[in-house]
Amino acid sequence: MKNIRNFCIIAHIDHGKSTLADRLLERTHTLTVTEGQMLDDMDLEKERGITIKSHAIQMEYSYEGTPYKLNLIDTPGHVDFAYEVSRSIAACEGCLLVVDSTQGVQAQTISNLYMAIEHNLEIIPVLNKCDMVNSMPEEVEDEIIELLGCKREEIIHASGKTGQGVDEILRAVVERIPSPQGDDEAPLQALIFDSVFNPFRGIIAYFKIENGTLKTGDNVLFVNTKKKYVADEIGVLKMDLSPRDELHSGDVGYIVSGIKTAVEVKVGDTITHTERPCDNAIAGFEEVKPMVFAGVYPIETEDFEQLRSSLEKLQLNDASLTFQPESSVALGFGFRCGFLGLLHMEIIQERLDREFNMNVITTVPNVSYHVYDKHGVMKEVHNPAGMPDVLEISSIEEPFIRASIITRTEFIGNIMTLCLKKRGELVKQEYISGDRVELYYDMPLAEIVIDFYDKLKSISKGYASFDYHPLDFRPSKLVKVDILLNGESVDALSTLTHVDNAAYLGRRMCERLKELLPRQQFDIAIQAAIGSKIIARETVKQVRKDVTAKCYGGDISRKRKLLEKQKRGKKRMKEIGSVQVPQKAFLAVLKLD
Repeated sequence: MKNIRNFCIIAHIDHGKSTLADRLLERTHTLTVTEGQMLDDMDLEKERGITIKSHAIQMEYSYEGTPYKLNLIDTPGHVDFAYEVSRSIAACEGCLLVVDSTQGVQAQTISNLYMAIEHNLEIIPVLNKCDMVNSMPEEVEDEIIELLGCKREEIIHASGKTGQGVDEILRAVVERIPSPQGDDEAPLQALIFDSVFNPFRGIIAYFKIENGTLKTGDNVLFVNTKKKYVADEIGVLKMDLSPRDELHSGDVGYIVSGIKTAVEVKVGDTITHTERPCDNAIAGFEEVKPMVFAGVYPIETEDFEQLRSSLEKLQLNDASLTFQPESSVALGFGFRCGFLGLLHMEIIQERLDREFNMNVITTVPNVSYHVYDKHGVMKEVHNPAGMPDVLEISSIEEPFIRASIITRTEFIGNIMTLCLKKRGELVKQEYISGDRVELYYDMPLAEIVIDFYDKLKSISKGYASFDYHPLDFRPSKLVKVDILLNGESVDALSTLTHVDNAAYLGRRMCERLKELLPRQQFDIAIQAAIGSKIIARETVKQVRKDVTAKCYGGDISRKRKLLEKQKRGKKRMKEIGSVQVPQKAFLAVLKLD
């Protein structure tokens, strides 16, 4: 065990984690790097140049004649996948904190670092991209020293592109990161930190053994779900799965036990032996907090069960996705899903399409409300379509959150303006260090689910980090804005909003839908309404054939006869025609600004 090192790489997005991981794999002769970011195995990751999943791999490294096993986990940098990072950190004893020497310390660097400090990880600071012309090593070193309180000589200068500093990093991993602490003789305790679905072998769980020994063929128990299995195959994670007969405490590996149903494996669960179980489960990870809720519906209603199993398999691979069934008049049966952000929502939608061949429609994101009728009876509403009639409502309460925003002092003005626009109330502000300040706001959750985070990142140039926790429900003046197409309400486009924003929102939605709806053979009236009152209207003009083109002169009555015939046809068409709302129209409503 003293020759094992478990470590992960954490950094802000685009600071060069995956490229640096490639160089480490090359240097330890684990594999030959044929293209960039070898650990990013999803097509989506390669196309967008971002890491979505944490990837674990074992490297073998010889230091001063002693062989060492290094278990590396490469993590995502985008805040929407921060839950992946928290799980990776739980399976490690140390981490490489990578900072881009051209950009300096940024928001995710700080929030990932705090996560690592909470788990008492040994932190090795690495200054990446030192070969760049616009690199500022001295300034960024000062920022790291202020952040970590480390010595200047402890910071390793490296470059993921040229391979500079890779040997120093490997030496530092062996010298500075402690080996895992555990007892081979104790009852088995292994923490599941990830899992994947394999269509041929069922569910493969990735774990780290804290105590005890696991052998092929052992009878194992999953503590939280109380399910028992046989360890058909265990092994370590190379580029592919590499079977072993036996794994000891400190090892990171995988288990195949023929599990078929997704709900039987929970990330954060503990694996132990059935004959000699451990006394208590390992403390898992904190529960995930979805930021955005949206309805996901199959385009064909009969695909509902297929969508359920697809979401369960995705949840195995991405534990931050939450979902429960719901139904809608316009879209039929589907699921109410919770996501960590808009990028997360977009990625899940793409993965459903690519990995499971599921065509889905996603509705406008929102939150749940408490609606009181005239008799004082409370009803919880998750979806604007489920709102009672306006005349029956006495009051509506919406969920409020306590938001904490850490930023640099130069952006305070812009951030305060944004929070005021989103109906936020400043609770207090505290200065953390020289030019960093923490702002606390009470805000309605509904105001942050759509575009608050994107705007916060824009106005703070990526420096603000944002966290929240739920407070309570408070009364609010809310109204339901319905969108009508030719007098028919489209419940998937309904939104609940504050009375002051209703007219503006209705007008903007009508304008966007006018741009996005394809023209038909008849006029389409797009209206926004509160109850029976119309607050905005746009018209998509019909496509007309010039029926009088063949008339050369002659009596006007002949042209009139043709136009009357066309008019009657258009009227009949409008009565029987239906308007299909394309998927991009649902998405465009999210990006109104």
